[in-house]
Amino acid sequence: MLTVLPVDIQIGLDDGSYWGGNRNNLHFEANVARLLKATRQANRALIHIKHNSDNPESPLRPDQPGNDFKPESMPLEGETVIGKSVNSAFIGTDLESRLRKAGSNRLIIFGLTTQHCVSTTVRMAGNLGFDTCLVGDATAAFPIIDADGNTIDAETVHRIHLASLDGEFARVISTDEAVSLITATD
Repeated sequence: MLTVLPVDIQIGLDDGSYWGGNRNNLHFEANVARLLKATRQANRALIHIKHNSDNPESPLRPDQPGNDFKPESMPLEGETVIGKSVNSAFIGTDLESRLRKAGSNRLIIFGLTTQHCVSTTVRMAGNLGFDTCLVGDATAAFPIIDADGNTIDAETVHRIHLASLDGEFARVISTDEAVSLITATD
């Protein structure tokens, strides 16, 4: 069974000043909307992941407006939402047991950010034996500063993380490919 997992698509991740600069992938929101529309129309299993930060400075704290889902990723009534406070959607949650109980062995993952919660969740999904696809053009990254103080731009961060995940933990696919998988009959 296939399950779709949008990860941390929250308003607080729009604030580039907090995250070190502007994110890449200007088509992110449109691709997310397409994926969720296809998932709902195909009546596929859908579990929204939401980051509830413990960091008092984070815009993703539950008592902040940044904790809310972005409009294009707003869960509909009755859709499952799993909150987490660490990078992996599998740590401190019942996500794995829910997936196993439902007989889900295939995952399509996308969201924010490529180098943080998306990467960590994809790595764990692969290590737990799930057949995992990561939608590369429905994820986005922010720039980072390396140990020597050099800034690595968001697009490079994004591409490196996708490359390190592809073939080892997941198969990186496009939104078009993901829509085809979602709408295919099993």
